[in-house]
Amino acid sequence: MLTYLARLHKTNTHPAAWPFEYEWEGLGPGYVYGEAFGHWDIVHITLDVLHSYPEHALHQLLNDVRNQEPTGMLPGSIYMPGGMSGRDTIYWNKKTEGHPPVWPIAAQDYIKYTGNKDVLKKLYGPLIRQIAWFENNRKAQGEGFFYNDILLKRWESGVDEGVRFDEVKKGPLACIDATSHVYNLYKIAGEWSRQLGFDFHWYDKRRDDLKTFINDSLYVKENGMFYDIWAVKDPSLRHLALESMWPLVTGAATKEQADRYIDNYLLDTAAFFTAHPMATVGRKDPKFEQRMWRGPAWNSMTYWAARACLNYKRGDAAKLILEKALDASARQFKRTGTIWEFYHSLGGNPEDVKRKPHTKFNTPSKDYLGHNPLIAMALMYDSIK
Repeated sequence: MLTYLARLHKTNTHPAAWPFEYEWEGLGPGYVYGEAFGHWDIVHITLDVLHSYPEHALHQLLNDVRNQEPTGMLPGSIYMPGGMSGRDTIYWNKKTEGHPPVWPIAAQDYIKYTGNKDVLKKLYGPLIRQIAWFENNRKAQGEGFFYNDILLKRWESGVDEGVRFDEVKKGPLACIDATSHVYNLYKIAGEWSRQLGFDFHWYDKRRDDLKTFINDSLYVKENGMFYDIWAVKDPSLRHLALESMWPLVTGAATKEQADRYIDNYLLDTAAFFTAHPMATVGRKDPKFEQRMWRGPAWNSMTYWAARACLNYKRGDAAKLILEKALDASARQFKRTGTIWEFYHSLGGNPEDVKRKPHTKFNTPSKDYLGHNPLIAMALMYDSIK
């Protein structure tokens, strides 16, 4: 399976062409909307190839930030000609649809692996401009940040048709994922500022403010769960959405909060620890179903969950999660000969999982790289087993 995935990375890499300065890697040849680059898919791809081809990994990050708008917005998917779509023009949304800003995590990994700190000179500016964009365009009422899922339902969070937004009223309300992601931007901005000899105090202050807000205002101590602010205030709007793990991924959660979350949710077979982990909606949640982000398993999210465990020295949990997900993916590869966009979290066949019933694309894409950092997952597993 991993050999097949490596070959897929190679065949899905295209020569440099506008708007990319370097060779670029697409989401996968089987993506139902055709050739595309970007969103958080490219971060998962970068993490997957980092240890095998660090130069290529860096090029994907530089391709991503090169298309940053003057406002500081980084675009979501950049749709390229060709592929299943038959598209003959290049298109991307330059105003209303960003994407989860997790690219600095991959940049940190690249620097740690290669020791190449000079790249900070190219990445620091885009990081600071993206922070400014979030402050100017995604600042929530009071404190925290939001994704436009709550206003436009354009799924800027990367979690299309997520259960969190089914009943909530429109408004600039703090989302647990967006707030955790921006917290991480400030945390890394402080670290990079120190390394470059720039003032870091403001970034540290905002980091600490957001950490306090996440721990105090987006957390319900009674059940040990992180929620969006509307669900904290109204228990009827609470759901077991896997996006609740982002405070652990970014390190915003306390050790006590993290251990409780790992034991009670990530390792609970009635919640996220399903036959193919992680279920994107907890199995015991009334809205759990095998449809897109409403219950199936995405290996990218499994990767982040394992990484969250390692952040809090819970290698025991990360090992269980990775082993189960890699084995489940390998079984489906042996049966179908392909890598799937997402998987049946209860161990069924991906072909039986619904994608978007209201569209003509109602099954997961095949040969999908963007959410399958399986090589990175295997390396992580080897490091802790």
